[in-house]
Amino acid sequence: MNTTAPPQGAPERADRRAWLGLAVLALPTLLLSLDMSVLYLALPHLAADLRPTGAQTLWIMDVYGFMIAGFLITMGTLGDRIGRRRLLMIGATVFGLASVAAAFSTSAEALILTRTLMGIAGATLMPSTLALISNMFHLPAQRAVAIAVWSSCFMGGTALGPAIGGVLLQWFWWGSVFLLGVPVMLLLLICAPLLLPEHRDPAAGRLDLFSVALSLAAILPIIYALKTAAEGGSVTTSLLTALAGLAMGVWFVRRQSLLPDPLLDLGLFREPSFGAALVTMMVGALAMGGTFLLLSQYLQMVADNSPLQAGFWLVPPALAMIVTTMAAPSLARRVGRANVIGGGMFVSATGFALLAFTLADDGTGIVVLGLLLTSVGLGPGAALIADIVVGSAPREKAGSAASMSETSGEFGIAIGVALLGSLAAAVYRARVALPEGIDEAAAQTLAGAVNVAEALPIEQE
Repeated sequence: MNTTAPPQGAPERADRRAWLGLAVLALPTLLLSLDMSVLYLALPHLAADLRPTGAQTLWIMDVYGFMIAGFLITMGTLGDRIGRRRLLMIGATVFGLASVAAAFSTSAEALILTRTLMGIAGATLMPSTLALISNMFHLPAQRAVAIAVWSSCFMGGTALGPAIGGVLLQWFWWGSVFLLGVPVMLLLLICAPLLLPEHRDPAAGRLDLFSVALSLAAILPIIYALKTAAEGGSVTTSLLTALAGLAMGVWFVRRQSLLPDPLLDLGLFREPSFGAALVTMMVGALAMGGTFLLLSQYLQMVADNSPLQAGFWLVPPALAMIVTTMAAPSLARRVGRANVIGGGMFVSATGFALLAFTLADDGTGIVVLGLLLTSVGLGPGAALIADIVVGSAPREKAGSAASMSETSGEFGIAIGVALLGSLAAAVYRARVALPEGIDEAAAQTLAGAVNVAEALPIEQE
């Protein structure tokens, strides 16, 4: 007689097929987060080839993240309706094709457009992967480990992006960083039908297209306001645009409370830990996204490292983040989730404080140590917070919960890139002083200044 069988109604243990499926889901997760940061080191090369304006540079860097954040709620709910595996495969196909188009873009406008398509396709992938994990792993302990693996790919991909970009840029052109997505998505399309189960919400109603429009009307004006501010535009225009976005956001939330089948299930927020986890995730992602953008540029354009050298210096923080993220479930069992998350925040704050003292001439050591501390601190919290969000939702609402979790993280990264990138651009333009006869492009961005400086004749002693 089998005395080890779980009692009736107890969650089932995940089998080998589920763990193999997790490996399949880890691939697009790693790729999507990697694509958030892989352009950081490619920026000088891209700027030299396409010569984008300051605003176009910011759009190239963060339109991908904003499109993911803007469509995540929609795609998470859509996955609940049509099937999460089906949506995952549709998104993988579009993402692969858009990646090829981005790699061979011949203008800044074309690259912005293809990055936009990649972001919309990416929004189909992120909530599908996390929702499928919640459906494949029912035991809380196994689900925590699976989400830790998923989170290590998400956080590690963001950190490893500049390093991988540096390796590719050492031997190939800047467009090669986009071609990473093609073999990954092909492998996903082959393995998904074999290893991933299909899940959908049988009671899901129709998709409210007006709510989809409202969600975008809430996010995009805020993005535009940030861009206008970054370009030194009218403060009044930026403020009014941002307020319009906030008003659309309020309208969106009110509409969800009245719909029988809302795009955003506000009932999930009845669990206090759900909302707190989302806010914590956004704050951490905001800090990390902007920091990696600025410090990747610092290592290459200020500290004068080659792309390969700059990528090498970013490997230790990335590995530290992956290791500590994987250790999160074990640490939480020993000292408690709250202590792990709170302690990690303290370590990260120490790292950010150290980065504030980065030297203008040779601060590579401080940058690596500061990033190491921030990575060690943020990694475990990301895994535990994602588990809190997904674990607090019923299985049939896994897509909605996953989409809100990913919206928080992706929007945080994108806001961090836009906010710190805009602030850095504004400070740079306010303080740079150009001699007569120097190309005006040098006054727009640091990358532009580096390109102009490289074209100047070398003075002879």
